[in-house]
Amino acid sequence: MWVHPNFDPVAVSLGPLAIRWYGLMYLCAFAGFLLLGRYRIRTQAHVRSAGWTAELVDDLLFYGVVGVIVGGRLGYVLFYKPAYYLAHLSEIPAVWQGGMAFHGGFLGVLAAMWWVGRKHGKAWLDVIDFIAPLVPLGLAFGRLGNFINGELWGRVTDVGAPWATIFPQAPDRLPRHPSQLYQFALEGLALFVLLWWFAAQPRRRGAVAGVFLVGYGLCRFAVEFAREPDSFLGLLSFNLSMGQWLSIPMLAAGAFLLVYSGREVRKA
Repeated sequence: MWVHPNFDPVAVSLGPLAIRWYGLMYLCAFAGFLLLGRYRIRTQAHVRSAGWTAELVDDLLFYGVVGVIVGGRLGYVLFYKPAYYLAHLSEIPAVWQGGMAFHGGFLGVLAAMWWVGRKHGKAWLDVIDFIAPLVPLGLAFGRLGNFINGELWGRVTDVGAPWATIFPQAPDRLPRHPSQLYQFALEGLALFVLLWWFAAQPRRRGAVAGVFLVGYGLCRFAVEFAREPDSFLGLLSFNLSMGQWLSIPMLAAGAFLLVYSGREVRKA
């Protein structure tokens, strides 16, 4: 058993300006998206020949950031605390108070990618296929930020388990799963390796997006068994968490894309 280091959430303090670790993780995620996107264009001929450019990647990043923030916040409001925010409408934009949902951010990004595709004359699925391998490392940085902050800890586990972690931020100080690190490893690193390998060759339209949806859905569904449910929600029907219920549509959509995606091998 080991104790979480209880990091200072502020990474750098410059007088009145405080730079937090979680903000740095977001910056790393956005920078990684930009660098990996340009690297794909430079090294993968089937991507380059489909007309993807560095300028397009910049556009994807800009609108993607907007989609992540707006969608993530609205997703948290609607999926997790609709009654509270209905009574406190002025707090909905207060992202600095915390409260972002991955599934909401995902929907926000899908909407943003539709807009970019329409703007540049590209099919929506082609855009999603292009960005899918660029996303998991950003998720990894996000989960690392959760761990540094000592938030979203796991469920209680056996005190003698080698993974047992005491989170000082938890009120009970019981040994818990470091579920943030599980998510870092699975939906971050492992999913990145899988998607980068899969997207290195031309695939049917929608296939790369399908692998992302199924891969993320499976990883998130599995890790939720070790992650502490939100205290204000607990477990829902069939003893599943909200994260698991929200992952089920992702799994279904991913399976649909893998089965029914276009039959012709595309060039992007």
